[in-house]
Amino acid sequence: MAQVAVVVPRSFRLLEELEKGQKGECAPGCSFGLEQGDDITLTHWNGTIFGPPGTTFENRIYSLSITCGPSYPDAPPVVKFNTQVNLPFVGRDGSVKPVGILASWKREYTIETILDFMRREMCSSANRKLPQPAEGATY
Repeated sequence: MAQVAVVVPRSFRLLEELEKGQKGECAPGCSFGLEQGDDITLTHWNGTIFGPPGTTFENRIYSLSITCGPSYPDAPPVVKFNTQVNLPFVGRDGSVKPVGILASWKREYTIETILDFMRREMCSSANRKLPQPAEGATY
């Protein structure tokens, strides 16, 4: 007998992610939640990345905006840094370019996966010593 794949609807998927974010069950150094608690469309999210120790990002808190459009999770969300950061995949306006997991998006990836990917990129040998904008600077 053939196996049938069950596709979890967008709203159920995002509610699962919201619950995980609210409980603090996320990757170390990351957190996320809805921008406004009454966003019934589950579209606008905030993310936070705590700068990894031993890097030029250390002791800094990076705020991000994440927009999960109607095609999420089949398509990646739009991600933008609100806090200025110097990383090769972040544009001059804070928008995150489609690299890494955003470029090779899979339905099983989550908001947490994105934040963890970017935090790991901060630790990479190519990025860990990059000079950073003044602390607290925003786009």
